[in-house]
Amino acid sequence: MSEPPFAEPLRCREPATGTVQLDTEHVRVTRWDFNPGAETGWHRHGWLYVVVPVTDGTLLLELPGGQTATATLTAGVAYTRDAGVEHNVVNAGTAPLSFVETELKALPG
Repeated sequence: MSEPPFAEPLRCREPATGTVQLDTEHVRVTRWDFNPGAETGWHRHGWLYVVVPVTDGTLLLELPGGQTATATLTAGVAYTRDAGVEHNVVNAGTAPLSFVETELKALPG
């Protein structure tokens, strides 16, 4: 029996909380709140998206193939990623962190 493409070992991390603030035909805005060590879980972005950090913090990005990367968030400093990004996002810091993610539905991946 083969495993699904996103098979991964079971984890004991707390899930991050995603709160959809706006969802229209053209955009979806979600606020993500992470306690230290919390994760989003594996996902693929179907649309180009923009992230605006609410707090400073450090993310651990788990990538396909077992690779990892870190990203430093600075409150109020936005960044963007193209559609198709696959990852699990983990709060690698010792304090809670939050960001607002805006997905642009008019630009599918």
